[in-house]
Amino acid sequence: MSNTATRLLTLLMLLQRQPNQKAGDLAEELGVSVRTLHRYIGMLEEMGIPVYSERGPHGGFSLVPGYKMPPLVFSPEEAVAVYLGTGLVEEMWGQLYRDAARGALAKFDNVLPDEQRHEVAWARRKLVASSLHRSDQESLAPYLEKLRRAARERRTVQLLYRGRQRPEPSQRDLDVYALVLRWGWWYVVGFCHLRQALRTFRLDRIVELSLLDQSFNDPTDFDVHAYIEADWQPQPPVHVRMCFLPQFALIALDDRLSWETLEEQADGSVVVSFSTPDMEWATSTVLAYAGSAVVLEPTELRTQVSERARIIAELHRGEIDARNET
Repeated sequence: MSNTATRLLTLLMLLQRQPNQKAGDLAEELGVSVRTLHRYIGMLEEMGIPVYSERGPHGGFSLVPGYKMPPLVFSPEEAVAVYLGTGLVEEMWGQLYRDAARGALAKFDNVLPDEQRHEVAWARRKLVASSLHRSDQESLAPYLEKLRRAARERRTVQLLYRGRQRPEPSQRDLDVYALVLRWGWWYVVGFCHLRQALRTFRLDRIVELSLLDQSFNDPTDFDVHAYIEADWQPQPPVHVRMCFLPQFALIALDDRLSWETLEEQADGSVVVSFSTPDMEWATSTVLAYAGSAVVLEPTELRTQVSERARIIAELHRGEIDARNET
């Protein structure tokens, strides 16, 4: 659909939303001149849409009282956006919203005009998002269902939670404020009774979860988006420079999207740079290219990679020796 057609639809929605709008205000909303705005008004009238104007300080353009825009007036791009958004709901929430998402798409497809339907059919073939999760979505489905219900009904949950690198889980009572999918992981955000503060828990680390009869009131000042931005700020990243040996230069070149910078050297080697959230992540990344590249900086990372490589070598040497003995 052309820009003109899209602007006509937008103009129609603006007029339906509020009567007596000035030509200058409408033109600014659409990003066109007042002259072009008057031309659009004339085009709407030619299409049989009843637009009238009133002069005076309180006048402006309006739709005839009682006129309503036909339902589901989408441009092809808007129809694709709705389709893709509904598909992401199914992908993110799994079986919890799978039937609802598929039912919505079926109804949506049934009422779309041919042009929009063809555009959506093209999107189904060409625009695909999948495997957004780092963890097993199906195994999390029972937790997602209970936590969604807890948030909807304002009920406290009791969970047995195993923190990072802590072998023994702890019991927590939690008022569920929000569910968040971030970096491929599912999190639940809420008020922890044990800590008497807001806390975030990763769903794949929950060992047991049960709904309690205890209820709570949603805090009026809680904004999950503001909480995420303020509480989940990443630590200062680790900036790494690494040199791929000449015989392994193609590995670096084939992974161009992994690097912030890439410099091909005269001797055939390739120097790359990248950033990671912490030193552990940086070490794992470097070890993935073991034997192909050398860390140039930081020095701390060179030391940690060397020590980790020594431990790996000893572990594997011991494993081989043990098997030879048997």
